[in-house]
Amino acid sequence: MYQDLILLKFTAKRKQKYSPFSFAKINPMKIAILSRNPNLYSTKRLHQAIVEAGHEALIINHSICDLIIEQDGPSIIYKGEMITGVDAIIPRIGASVTFYGTAVVRQFELMGSFSVVNSQAIVRSRDKLRSLQILSKAGLGMPKTAFTNFSKGGEKQIVEHVGGAPLIIKLLEGTQGLGVVLAETKKAGQSVIEAFHGLKARIIVQEFIKEAKGADIRAFVVNGKVVGAMKRQGAEGEFRSNLHRGGMATVIKLSRAEKAAALGAAKALGLDVAGVDMLQSARGPLILEVNSSPGLEGIEKATGIDIAGEIVKFIELGVKKKTTSRVNNQ
Repeated sequence: MYQDLILLKFTAKRKQKYSPFSFAKINPMKIAILSRNPNLYSTKRLHQAIVEAGHEALIINHSICDLIIEQDGPSIIYKGEMITGVDAIIPRIGASVTFYGTAVVRQFELMGSFSVVNSQAIVRSRDKLRSLQILSKAGLGMPKTAFTNFSKGGEKQIVEHVGGAPLIIKLLEGTQGLGVVLAETKKAGQSVIEAFHGLKARIIVQEFIKEAKGADIRAFVVNGKVVGAMKRQGAEGEFRSNLHRGGMATVIKLSRAEKAAALGAAKALGLDVAGVDMLQSARGPLILEVNSSPGLEGIEKATGIDIAGEIVKFIELGVKKKTTSRVNNQ
């Protein structure tokens, strides 16, 4: 009973934390999570990790922030009050509000807050075509991909560009496996491409990696390290492995090549926190996508790793480094 009481007092008390770079105590910070839904697993876990580390946690709905831009400098009004004293932010920006969400992140950055994910890196990663172009320039493995303008009669040619059927057709604006089609024959592929072009929908076409067998890998990168990885297997008869589509997740140990690919992809896009999705293929790991707001539920439950805590540790290092740099430049 007495031991339980001591434990309760200890956990309720703010922990005295020290930087790995010095013996200086880390002062409590005000950290804001930019999220439209406080009930999401990721939002709740980040809030919990911030509080457990002895910091103040705020949840701010970025979609209802007002951005004030004037000679006196940038500021943010939230629910009628000016936001001040935010040391760091954790953007959880949904794809549907990327433009406004990144504007809010940029405003916080200009106000001096440390951001776990840079606003420009979010924009870069959200543009699927641009991100693939950057990854290609970096020499990273990926499924062969083709993109073309709306050209009548060009459907057959673009199918041939990726090696014929079967092939994958993706909407550039799709998320969580939505807007992704597997065409098993050339004729089917041409018909789907023609239909999308008829709707003026922007798409990319990719080669189908048969040996992946409906599975992919999600590597979670924080501050230049892979802190956790899981393998996602699509449901029976489903080629998409997204957990939102019924896929199952299990922990996996990455090969050196897979770790290098994940770290290379995050670095190429300028992301300090990222979820890198890869396929295992006969020619090595192939990058599918790099997510700037990766969910925590699947990876934490599959691996048992405190990913939220790793993000908070990165914030502590980032804010300390930024503060030290500011002092040295004075």
